[in-house]
Amino acid sequence: MAIKKDVPKKTSTDNKYLKVKLVRSLIGRPRKQREVVKGLGLRRFDSESILKDTPEIRGMINKVPHLVQVRELEKK
Repeated sequence: MAIKKDVPKKTSTDNKYLKVKLVRSLIGRPRKQREVVKGLGLRRFDSESILKDTPEIRGMINKVPHLVQVRELEKK
């Protein structure tokens, strides 16, 4: 009898990515907002980061929507 291994199922977000760009300065922002932006991989004004589209990343973006600009990308 063959043992089936747990193979992760492909979801619709497996090939979706987000391009996140910092469009506002972090000067004078609360520490938590600065930490979220750092967690997104953004360092300074106009820096960009390409991240996998996951609920965790979406949640981080929702914490600082006034500071970032988001574009969806399809990776083939």
